[in-house]
Amino acid sequence: MSYQVLARKWRPKSFSSLVGQDHVVQALTNALSQQRLHHAYLFTGTRGVGKTTLSRILAKSLNCATGITATPCGECEACRAIDIGRYVDYVEMDAASNRGIADMVSLLEQAIYAPSSGRFKVYMIDEVHMLTKEAFNAMLKTLEEPPAHVKFILATTDPQKVPVTILSRCLQFNLRQMASSTITAHLQDILCQEQLPFEAPALQLIARAASGSMRDALSLTDQAIAYGNQSVRESDVRSMLGAIDQSYLYELLRALIANDAATLLNIAQQMESRSIGFESALNDLAALLHLLAVAQYSPQAIADDHPERQTLLDLAAQLSAEMLQLYYQICILGHRDIGLAPDAYAGFTMTLLRLLAFKADAMTPSAAAPATGGSAPTEGTPRGNAGGGARAALAQSRQMSASSEPARVTATAAATPATPNLTTPATANLTSPPLQTATFTPPAPAAEPEPMTTHATEMPEQAMPDIEQIPQQAFSQPVVAQSDSAPLTWDGNWRALVENHLSKLGLVRALAQNCELVSVEADTMTLRIGEAHKHLASANYLEKLNSALSSHFGRRLKLNIITGQEANTPARQLAVERAELQDQATEAIMADRFVQGLMQEMGASIVPNSIKPLH
Repeated sequence: MSYQVLARKWRPKSFSSLVGQDHVVQALTNALSQQRLHHAYLFTGTRGVGKTTLSRILAKSLNCATGITATPCGECEACRAIDIGRYVDYVEMDAASNRGIADMVSLLEQAIYAPSSGRFKVYMIDEVHMLTKEAFNAMLKTLEEPPAHVKFILATTDPQKVPVTILSRCLQFNLRQMASSTITAHLQDILCQEQLPFEAPALQLIARAASGSMRDALSLTDQAIAYGNQSVRESDVRSMLGAIDQSYLYELLRALIANDAATLLNIAQQMESRSIGFESALNDLAALLHLLAVAQYSPQAIADDHPERQTLLDLAAQLSAEMLQLYYQICILGHRDIGLAPDAYAGFTMTLLRLLAFKADAMTPSAAAPATGGSAPTEGTPRGNAGGGARAALAQSRQMSASSEPARVTATAAATPATPNLTTPATANLTSPPLQTATFTPPAPAAEPEPMTTHATEMPEQAMPDIEQIPQQAFSQPVVAQSDSAPLTWDGNWRALVENHLSKLGLVRALAQNCELVSVEADTMTLRIGEAHKHLASANYLEKLNSALSSHFGRRLKLNIITGQEANTPARQLAVERAELQDQATEAIMADRFVQGLMQEMGASIVPNSIKPLH
């Protein structure tokens, strides 16, 4: 006997053996049990999810010798004939090749005659959306009021192309794409009955490659059996699918955590020598980052029998939640843009280097549960269409800032010819409850660069830092104090300095915009940053900000950053100004006589958020 492919050999022959479509099975089973039979059914869904299989099971249920039942016997003449495709009263028509009006008229002419041996004549029209407009029109009347012995089953992968007049005459069921776990479990059951050895990770790879189609999964399994000489092994499946070995991904992440660019590029070269697809590598890397994010927030979501569970948990403990989100976005964008790169290798390596460039100092070597991370800001940025509310929020935040005791983090950076090799202690974290201090001593501009030192001091957990209360006037007018050294020749306008001299510094400018100038004392400048933006205050960005400020003033500066509730940052000032302009524009529109006439006489209304200020 000739070999029969798995997709045909293991096609479900009853509702109970159908997997992944429980919502459809339940509806059809109840309808058959209660004898509430519709005359037309429409099955929609992508390829390989069970449309034709459901049609055959339904035809057997209607024509089984035991009667109309949700559990056809599978042994009678009708059931066996339908299974092998030889039942005279069950007709499967391919609308892709029989799409004209002549084909439809011929089918409808035969439908008026009583069934030859069964209880019902069942017409299954596959890919019904391929019918012509004339063919659809020809079947409208018969589909609406068919003879009592006729049942229509329509199937399509594109229901949007089916006329609404057809849809309204059918009972519609949408077959879902199958979950990877469902496909994997079904493949395991089949291979066990086939008595073929397999590895569970190999079936998981096949399930992901099938993209929700059980038929695709079974076809890939057939291919894997032939490729692996009557066995399904992970290494063979990866080679067959061109999938990347997961060990490469783990090594990439370890090199990224270690800030080792040479190792990253070396791994990329190894992948190129093995002809691994870089597009799929970025896709798999994004999937791995997703798993790490899940492991951070819910470690129990990673199955205990996952072969790399401990590795996932270890990597998740070495990366912050913020960096995982950033890495995931970079991989997604790299996957999208790899076709625009000079070649796939260049696109892949540039994505890796981009990951390394954005690493900065945001990684946390010690595990910190993201679920208990930093608290959300108590007050957000004022909305553009609520100027009054924004001004009130600004006044309130000033009052809150004056009575708060912000945790102090002092960071001194300098403008150096090259980026120093900075090592941040594991406990130096803006979100840590104990007081942390990091000091960077800048070199003189004309002398050789001095080695930058970093140290951290930790107070007892119960001790509170002794911080002077910042005066209220510091929020609106920075204090410029005199000292023995020459004072800075500057009017204290922090916003103008940011907008005019820091406009081309990217995220460093964003850091400066969300900082409030507290005081300037000789060569020391103190800024306050809010909880909502403290992630910007990494050592790398602070160093660049200090370098820009030192370059602007022509002298070395010591930059102090404290965290608290900012009140008068350039970003908030800009938001308030925009809100005021929005208020003025709204008032001008509402006061316009023409607009008032339209609203009063014609019942017109202004679309929300459609009013925009001119400047």
